[in-house]
Amino acid sequence: MTRDRRSVEVRRDEILTATAVLLDELGLSAIRVSDVAKALRVSPALIFYHFGTKDALVAETFAHAVDHDLKELARATAEGADPADRLRGVLRSYGPTGDAVGWRLWIDAWALAQREPTMRAVLQRMDERWRAVLREVVEDGVAQGAFRCPDPTATVTRVSALLDGLSVAALVYRTVSRDELRAWVAGAMAIELGLDAPANG
Repeated sequence: MTRDRRSVEVRRDEILTATAVLLDELGLSAIRVSDVAKALRVSPALIFYHFGTKDALVAETFAHAVDHDLKELARATAEGADPADRLRGVLRSYGPTGDAVGWRLWIDAWALAQREPTMRAVLQRMDERWRAVLREVVEDGVAQGAFRCPDPTATVTRVSALLDGLSVAALVYRTVSRDELRAWVAGAMAIELGLDAPANG
């Protein structure tokens, strides 16, 4: 029974990994279960056995990809004890200017979530996790006297909204460069936290 359960977990992970690659190539709305089955050389029935519906497969794959980015982000923020260093780690690691690979998926997910409840629930959960990481860094900095911020939750909400909007401008409209995105987000964060210089240096 343990061996069977482990086989199911491995197969699910293989499906999620393959689907993530295809989602980056095809997009969340265009991908078909048959595309994933073909890439893995398995029957579409096997995909449905593990995930039930295409919507569930897409939502879980999105969560899988973003979870990887968030784990990397958590590692980056844990490396430095200095609040400013941790903040730089967040801003450098996350978003289209950093190493996070899921940003095209985020933008696709926003569009899909307007009409797909499963994706909307996953998207909200992932967004809450990202904001929790940033809020923890801000709150720690306030507690240590490094930042001046009367309302960390509001600060995180504003900066996250700015990052989301600039990411669309950079990746979809291409009216903002990645350097501009990084500088503007860092500048906004510096103002929010009462810093003398942009948080990304």
